[in-house]
Amino acid sequence: MHPLPALSLLETRVLGVLVEKQHTVPDSYPLTLNAIVSGCNQKTARDPVIEAGDAEVQATLDHLKSMALVVESSGGRVMRYAHNAGKVLGLPPQSVALIAVLFLRGPQTAGELRINSDRLHKFGDILSVEAFLRELNERKEGALVRELARAPGTRETRWAHLLSGEPAAEPAAPSPSMPDAAMSVGEIAAMKANIDQLQSDVAELRETVAKLSSELGLKR
Repeated sequence: MHPLPALSLLETRVLGVLVEKQHTVPDSYPLTLNAIVSGCNQKTARDPVIEAGDAEVQATLDHLKSMALVVESSGGRVMRYAHNAGKVLGLPPQSVALIAVLFLRGPQTAGELRINSDRLHKFGDILSVEAFLRELNERKEGALVRELARAPGTRETRWAHLLSGEPAAEPAAPSPSMPDAAMSVGEIAAMKANIDQLQSDVAELRETVAKLSSELGLKR
């Protein structure tokens, strides 16, 4: 397998959206350009939040196609797109799920990854997540993730993907005097993930309603 060039933020976002929606809205997968743009620009479960246009996303899809990371199909009235990340990178579904969540949400702890990847793959425990992260870190073809140095004042290390090159330095930890200091990192992560999950569910329900309305010819 030839090494891939460093992927841009939008390229990783597009791939992450394709992996995510394959599991969360399988009836709509492969995705149309409009669905991919919507997924890229979601305000929930995304870090950083971006605003990409149709032309940008189309150019990104074309570039990913040239690397075989995305495949195109012409079923129906519009072109649809699916990811091919597992085959190109030689990864099992569990690892693809972890990479996708890192694409979508940035560096995370093993506990956060377990929570945030739940709908893509249900890991039995954090040890299972850590085992797959170690495999991704120790690949003979080259590491795809890296464990970041623990920031001062934090209890757990975070992991970042390497498909866009070396990750940026970790931001400084919040001051211990902040109100949230009484809560553990795991508790805060779980609470944030639950809120993000609820907001993401609402966004996907809206997408489904819009799709059904369009198919039935109803005005929204």
